Amino acid sequence: MMFIRPVEHKDLPGLMDLAKSAASGGVGLTSLPINEDRLQKRIARSVLSFGGELDRADHGYVFVLEDGETGKVAGICAIEAAVGLKEPWYNYRIGTIVHASEELGVYSRHETLFLSNDHTGYSELCTLYLHPDYRVKRNGGLLSKSRFLFLAQFPQLFGKMVVAEMRGVSDENGRSPFWEALGRHFFSIDFAEADYLTGIGQKAFVAELMPKHPVYVDFLEPEAQAVIGLTHEATRPAVAMLESEGFRYEGYVDIFDAGPTVQAYSGDIRAVKESQRLPARIVDPLPDGDKECYLVCNDALEGYRAVLVECAAPRGEFCLTPELAQALKVKDGDHVRCVTLTPKETV
Repeated sequence: MMFIRPVEHKDLPGLMDLAKSAASGGVGLTSLPINEDRLQKRIARSVLSFGGELDRADHGYVFVLEDGETGKVAGICAIEAAVGLKEPWYNYRIGTIVHASEELGVYSRHETLFLSNDHTGYSELCTLYLHPDYRVKRNGGLLSKSRFLFLAQFPQLFGKMVVAEMRGVSDENGRSPFWEALGRHFFSIDFAEADYLTGIGQKAFVAELMPKHPVYVDFLEPEAQAVIGLTHEATRPAVAMLESEGFRYEGYVDIFDAGPTVQAYSGDIRAVKESQRLPARIVDPLPDGDKECYLVCNDALEGYRAVLVECAAPRGEFCLTPELAQALKVKDGDHVRCVTLTPKETV
């Protein structure tokens, strides 16, 4: 039985293992550094967030996927409640500048990158990583989409918009064409180091060193121009999943590797909008019928739990086996929130 729950202090060794696993594939995950002190602080902030003991600007909710049989931490995901309220949150907005002279008969349009803080106050999906050993049986969908049920259950904790930064194009050595063409001229450090520094919270240097004026895309190397707004090959399935839930690319890219930022109104996310809150009915076995895979969570904040259930469509109540009810920590008659794991196909 795999289930989602809030991260706890005891999970530090498990998060370190995940961080090492993520790094073994190349650059690693900047928000999951191989750094015990940083991870311990991240856990502590999440515990305080779930306990309601921080200002909204500091709230960051971290979840882990636990293997109920072994107790192993198999994955991690997180939601930042509101980015940019205490430290600036930067990206590039792709815009257009027009140069024209009626007298000379000249008219030209130029694609331009504007340094932006437009997403200030938005909520962010972040820190998604599933250990390779567990990339089976829809565990990835459970890990990623469990956050949508949390958004649906506690909308008052989050902004009206949700964003997610997608990894941009880089090679097997972590070299980013966009960084080499632009960022390196201002920072004089490797892409991986700059990305790591922002990942551990040292973001002030971005404002101090990045150019404040628009950057003309035409001035960049063709190799860099070609990757603006493109997603790393390994991240394309994650983008496709978010797009199926209603997220869209609106012309914002990462300042380091030019990976796209996708966004959606919280209430328009498919799994949020279509979720239902129903009373739980504990039965064994589950009723017969055409089965679908459902995401199901309880309605607790600090004791949040989410699982996958393959069952017939609910009719006024959601049926759970005793094992599933135990994983969710619910009793007969308690309320749960549910939604199909994947969108229904439309003809």
